[in-house]
Amino acid sequence: MNRKSLISKRVSSISKSAIHEMTRLSKEIEDVAFLSWAKPTSGTPKHINKAAIEAIEKGLVGGYSPSDGLLELRNEIVKKLERDNNIIANPNQILVTVGAIEGIASAVMATVDPGDEVIVPSPTYSTHVRQVLLASGKPVFVPLHEEDKFALHIEDIKKAITSKTKAILFCSPNNPTGTIFPEETLREIAQITIENNLVIITDEAYEYFVYDGNKHFSIASIPEVQNNVISCYTFTKTYAMTGWRIGYLHAQEAVIPQIKKAHIPFAICAPVISQYAALEALKGSQDCVKEFRDHYKSARDLMCERLDQLEDIFSYVKPTGSYLMFPKILLDEGKDSMKFCVNLLQKAKVSTTPGIAFGPTGESHLRLSFCVDEDMINTAFDRMEKYYYNRGRND
Repeated sequence: MNRKSLISKRVSSISKSAIHEMTRLSKEIEDVAFLSWAKPTSGTPKHINKAAIEAIEKGLVGGYSPSDGLLELRNEIVKKLERDNNIIANPNQILVTVGAIEGIASAVMATVDPGDEVIVPSPTYSTHVRQVLLASGKPVFVPLHEEDKFALHIEDIKKAITSKTKAILFCSPNNPTGTIFPEETLREIAQITIENNLVIITDEAYEYFVYDGNKHFSIASIPEVQNNVISCYTFTKTYAMTGWRIGYLHAQEAVIPQIKKAHIPFAICAPVISQYAALEALKGSQDCVKEFRDHYKSARDLMCERLDQLEDIFSYVKPTGSYLMFPKILLDEGKDSMKFCVNLLQKAKVSTTPGIAFGPTGESHLRLSFCVDEDMINTAFDRMEKYYYNRGRND
C-alpha cells in the first residue's frame, strides 16, 4: 500500500539551510572564531533594555497588542519614515511584525499565488527564496554582476519578466554582498513595475549602515510607485535587537488588511515587550546607531586589509553597506563552498557561511560578517593565514 508522506511537497522540496547547518556544526567545536553570524556582538543599548523592564514592571506586556501593533509605536514609525526614508505615511499604513522576516513572509503570502514568478537578485538572502517557495511561487534569479561591484543591471530584470511575473523581491543594502542599489537603479525598477503592474517587496534591514558617502534610498519614496510597494524594516540590525524579533512594514492603507490576513495566523501580533523596547529605540537617543555604524566601518576596513594579505586565496568587492561581505574563493576546492566552509571550520576553527546558501551565483564564495569585535576578526584571519600557508606541512 502506498502511504502518503506526512510532509508537504512544498516543504520537503526546500533544501536544508546551509546557514543554520554551519551554526550547528560550529557549536560542536570549541574556541571557534565566528565570522558567520549576522548578529551584532555589541548588545542592545541600555536605554532600550531599561524601557522594556519598566514596561514589565508597569504590567503592560502580559496581553496581546492590536494585531497591527501599538498605536504609539506606529505613530513613531510614521515620523521615522518621513525623517529618514522620505516616505509620507499614516499609522494605518504600518504593520508591526515579528522582525522583518515575518513581515516579508506575510507580504509574500498576501501577494503571490501558486505559480506566480518572483524576480530575486542572486546572490540574495536565502530566506527570501524560501518564502517564495512556501507561497508556491517560483523564484526567478537575476544575477548581480561581481565584475561591476555586484551591481544589479536593469536589462536583466527586463529580460526576466514574463506573463507570470508578479513581484520583485530584493534587499538593499544587500545580504550577503553589501551592495547598495543606487537611486538611479531603483527608479528604473519603479518604472518597470508601473509598466508591468508588479509588486515590489523590499528588505531594508541594513538601511542605516552605509559607508563612503553613499546614501540609502527607499523605493517607496517615489510617489508614482507607492501603490505597488511593500517596504519591510527591522529594529534587529539598527539597534542590535536580534533576539527581540521586532520589525515593521509600510504599504498602502488598502493593502495592510490583506497582509494582516497572513500576519495574524503567523503571529497574532509582535511580542508586546519588544514593541515597548522598539518605542524607546525610536524615541530615545540615536547615538548608538552612529556608534554601531562607525564600528562596522572600522571593522570592514580591517577585514579588507586582512583579505588583502590572502589575495591568492580570496578576491573581494569592498562592501558599501550592511556589515557583510562576500569574497570569492580562488582555490579549486572553493567550487564547493559548503565543503570549503566545513573544512575551514574543522581545520582552522573559523566559522563562515557558504555562498551556495545565497542563490545560484553564490557558489564559490563565502559570506563574512564584520559586526563582531576586531579581535575576533584578527583571530579568525590569523588562523586562516596559518592554515593556508602551513597546511602543506600539516596535511
